[in-house]
Amino acid sequence: MRRSSKASSQKLSAESQRLATYAQAVGQAASRIEERAWEHSLDAQLQKLLKTGHQDTIDATLNALFKEDLNAYDVVMDGVEAVSESSHISIETADGVSKQFDVLLVAAPILAWTRFAIASGPVPSDILQTLTAHFAAHLLAEGTQLAMSPTLFSIDQLPRSHVETYGKVHKLAQAAIKGTALKADTKVPETAPFLADTRYLLVAVVAPAGAPLFRWQMPEHQSNFAAERSSALEQWRTQATSTVSRLLPGCGVELLLPEAYYMACREADKLIRPVSIRAAVHYLTHTLDVQPSELRAVIAGFGEESAEAQVDEYRVAFTQRSSSDVIYGVVWPLYGQEDEEGTPPEGPGALTALLKPLTPVDDIIAHLNAAGVTQIKKHNERYVVEFCDDCGAPLFADPQGELAHAEMPEDAPAGTEHFH
Repeated sequence: MRRSSKASSQKLSAESQRLATYAQAVGQAASRIEERAWEHSLDAQLQKLLKTGHQDTIDATLNALFKEDLNAYDVVMDGVEAVSESSHISIETADGVSKQFDVLLVAAPILAWTRFAIASGPVPSDILQTLTAHFAAHLLAEGTQLAMSPTLFSIDQLPRSHVETYGKVHKLAQAAIKGTALKADTKVPETAPFLADTRYLLVAVVAPAGAPLFRWQMPEHQSNFAAERSSALEQWRTQATSTVSRLLPGCGVELLLPEAYYMACREADKLIRPVSIRAAVHYLTHTLDVQPSELRAVIAGFGEESAEAQVDEYRVAFTQRSSSDVIYGVVWPLYGQEDEEGTPPEGPGALTALLKPLTPVDDIIAHLNAAGVTQIKKHNERYVVEFCDDCGAPLFADPQGELAHAEMPEDAPAGTEHFH
């Protein structure tokens, strides 16, 4: 489901109105030629706003369209993501010849889980060189250049706006083309320690205009691109996992397919959720010296008070079967077009059409069962999102339906007390 910004409604400026008009024109175009012409105008307007740092103008447009025209909202959102994570740049060579390049910001997500701390921050130069070499050799098309940021980012440390993303991709692109070294980001927010979390390597990939960026786009692989992409991922995992593990000591890790920045982040957000369930069960069983079957899970849906019965996230509380006290909790947020009814199965064929959509609750229960937790209670009541006034931690529904702070037993060994 779409998530709107909470900013207040205001009369649109001329720049915002122009964005909205272009977006509506894209949606109403009667031919591909017309659609691409309007998209070109929209992209040019977005490029100007991003280059001059006018995130507020873009946000105001999105807020207005979310209320008035969801199709146009989607067009602007798709457009601003594309323009901020990719670019066409012109570089003048020493002999005065102007060369055109395509640039894409790529995120390489890493799922990590541990009973300790998940590291982030500067990447040592030797590890950076090794990861850069593997990235180029196994994922990228011939003739490309790249620059990998010397920082391992948590989600809280990634660019927080389209303007910041735009600045990041252009900074990395210049380093890729000129072959200059980058300094690690030093002014980054601290990140809360979770049992399971995602880390990201950010890479700018540069190719001559119109040339392929990834291996599976190369002419010899196009007829079998899916198999080539799967092979590239396996090679990346095989060659880079041991090096990544040096950055994340004491952690289990899984490398995901590096993709365009926003797509990679969305996929990682979804895939970390089941890892969080497994990590929570592992932590509780080892810390409390119990079996998974001795745990109970309580699932409840939460949403904003003003939303019309919309579930924004599920919160999974853990108790011991012999007690109603909530000892740990995991938050399972919903993304994109997900809702409590689930999304229809994808794929061709009549069988797919007959399959019942897998709901988020079904998904959560399946992962709990796989981890060995069999006693599961689901509250039908929808709760308003609430957090602890003292520490800001989310509140979870106990077996009786009362909201409670998750706290480990007093005699439990000290450990991570944050919740994913």
